[in-house]
Amino acid sequence: MTISAIHLLLLTDLVADLPVAVRLQRLAGSLRAHFACGAVALLKLEEEHLRPVAVDGLVNDALGRRFAVKDHPRLAAILQRRGVTCFHHDSMLPDPYDGLIAERVGEPLAVHDCMGMALDVEGERWGVVTLDALEVGAFDARAQADLAQLAGAVEAAVRVTRLESEIRALRLSGGAMPAGVPTPREDSEIVGQSTAIAQLLHELQVVADSELPVLLLGETGVGKELFAHRLHRLSRRAGKPLVHVNCAALPESLAESELFGHARGAFSGAVSDRPGRFEAADGGTLFLDEVGELPLSIQAKLLRTLQNGEIQRLGADRPRRVNVRVVAATNRSLREHVRDGTFRADLYHRLSVYPLVIPPLRERGNDVLLLAGRFLELNRARLGLRSLRLSAPAEEALRRYRWPGNVRELEHVVSRAALKAVSRGADRKDIVTLEPDMLDLDAVEIAAGAAAAANDDAPAATPVLHSASMQEVVEASQRQAIRQALAMHADNWAAAARQLQLDASNLHKLARRLGIKT
Repeated sequence: MTISAIHLLLLTDLVADLPVAVRLQRLAGSLRAHFACGAVALLKLEEEHLRPVAVDGLVNDALGRRFAVKDHPRLAAILQRRGVTCFHHDSMLPDPYDGLIAERVGEPLAVHDCMGMALDVEGERWGVVTLDALEVGAFDARAQADLAQLAGAVEAAVRVTRLESEIRALRLSGGAMPAGVPTPREDSEIVGQSTAIAQLLHELQVVADSELPVLLLGETGVGKELFAHRLHRLSRRAGKPLVHVNCAALPESLAESELFGHARGAFSGAVSDRPGRFEAADGGTLFLDEVGELPLSIQAKLLRTLQNGEIQRLGADRPRRVNVRVVAATNRSLREHVRDGTFRADLYHRLSVYPLVIPPLRERGNDVLLLAGRFLELNRARLGLRSLRLSAPAEEALRRYRWPGNVRELEHVVSRAALKAVSRGADRKDIVTLEPDMLDLDAVEIAAGAAAAANDDAPAATPVLHSASMQEVVEASQRQAIRQALAMHADNWAAAARQLQLDASNLHKLARRLGIKT
């Protein structure tokens, strides 16, 4: 492909109606094809890190990695200069992609030649584009000149994607961002590209600008706190405090004082007035983690605050007004707690105005590899390794595992495996590859995950009703769809209704007619 041809291709993509991720991926693929190299990456600068936003030719987990600029002198050098920076095979600076080129699967090959270029958008340093090759001398003077000529087209593509992101944010906010609210940005902490995560992030974006209470539902280890932080950052309260309360860690005797504060002399040891967490969060957001653990006596006071915006310090005579948005989270079924009397029904309805179900890791497909990449890079830096990667069998084991502990368990698995590799004598100057036996994954959970994946790939079972009418067949299919949606969302009817694209009240009526709900 000539330089003119690639220019035309890049400019054609600029006017095409493409999703942001697809546009950048096509850009990376076009550059790799033109330069006939091993890999191309577009990395966005976010504070002190470079985050890959599109890669072509790198391993599956590359998009999940975050490259600290201080740990990667080649990336730092590219960032600091204007124009093309080239590193030849004899450069003594470590390459961030050693062992990560996917060209020859199973071989942890070192990169030989590398060149890159800083990218600017509207006068600000946006990030870098890097090109890597396994062949010595791949990036000669002509290749460097070609990349320099393409700088304008590459920056134009990046600029278009940035504008598209801002336009999408404006549409979600109703056409104009409220005064004082920062423009929503992509979150470097939440890693994932699965449909389940994309849908959840979209819902977060929509509900963030409202003042509605939000209830985050999900298993242990799915990252409910990260999503609460994102919700706050996207809201009009982003400039105010986000106060985190772990309800499970509050002793019942201190819970009221911790949440609502106390007056001097309210109890033994109360030598001065003390504001509680609600007052600390005034104007901002209060995140009640593990809200199902709150004692019933505190639930009544919390309900009052949600209803009228008032709190009363323990031992005080007068209430105080507070302006706080509450985001709660739980890994339990609050509906069951309502039934057994350990959670107030009225408080449950107040907190769950907008419930959001965070999907477990086993339902997020290849997100497990992106997250693994994030943890691999963190452990590489922590242990001072040249490169840390997964073998192909290790990747497959991660895909098949059921992850009962979700993202938190994955982080521990990767960290433990990296330490095990070092303890077995791995040379920190080599490319260290983690094999399945180092991951210590439960074989039973791997087998269960593989069986579930096989069932997911199989055609959906069609109800067989001998001598049944069309109406009976339709109703049987409706029952099956509703039960599957409820099972997927832990009996959360609102979430099930959104999945089935039904109004919640209509879903309840249909479920009663079908005998699913009394």
